[in-house]
Amino acid sequence: MAGAEKDAYIALIAARDPQIRDLVEQGFAFVTNAFKAGAAPPGMQGKTDREQVRRLQQAGYQFQLSWLEPFFEFRFPLYGKISVLDIELQLRMAIEPWHVLGEEAISGGTARFVDSSVERLEVKVTNFNADRFIVTCHGVPVPLRETLVKGEYVAGVRYRAWSPTSALHPTLGTDVPLVFDIVDTWNNRSIGGCTYHVAHPGGRNYDTFPVNAYEAEGRRISRFWNQGHTQGPITPSVTYSGIERYLEKNQIPKKFDSPTVKLSAEYPNTLDLRQF
Repeated sequence: MAGAEKDAYIALIAARDPQIRDLVEQGFAFVTNAFKAGAAPPGMQGKTDREQVRRLQQAGYQFQLSWLEPFFEFRFPLYGKISVLDIELQLRMAIEPWHVLGEEAISGGTARFVDSSVERLEVKVTNFNADRFIVTCHGVPVPLRETLVKGEYVAGVRYRAWSPTSALHPTLGTDVPLVFDIVDTWNNRSIGGCTYHVAHPGGRNYDTFPVNAYEAEGRRISRFWNQGHTQGPITPSVTYSGIERYLEKNQIPKKFDSPTVKLSAEYPNTLDLRQF
């Protein structure tokens, strides 16, 4: 279905349903099932798992949020976490759809490969002061978004993990290992960070699948390093304007230049490293 046909179809439904019409007027995109950047009303931001559980409890169902934790940990395993100056940064696996490519000629017929080279992870920080600190991945600011908990921010990072022969972008290289930094923009320096590898850092190739969840967790832990972040002062980019902050009158003014966070109109809370 073409874009014009989709818009006409949604407009037809909105004309018959007042609730659909209100969502369209508020900026809801039914193709991506999400609000456009800056268009989400405050009431829609609270529809998380906790909100749904609370509604079930109000309806009389004795449902507990802790019942969903095993499924959450199985589907979105923890890669690792660090703590720097009371700021906790953790990485988790996220969902990334894989596209089916067109038909290609192989020996004995044709085949359609799946582009599994792109992966995604979730970045979550707590006790975070967004006015002073930013989180970067390979030096690119991560578009963090505040949750309902004060000082808690989340975002997604999409990256190229492999270089298969058949892919949507065969000329793009890989983005791994991923280096995350917690940057203090007031002092123009990284205060800590971590490194995530998609495969064994030593180049080991496993011959068998993990026998249980403990072995799988051990393999994930070996791919996460609580080190490897950017050392020393961060040199400001010439493309951004410098800002002076005077600490004391007898000191030389400190210059810091925090790069602006680039937001995607389609995925405002996801950093796509393929664009950098």
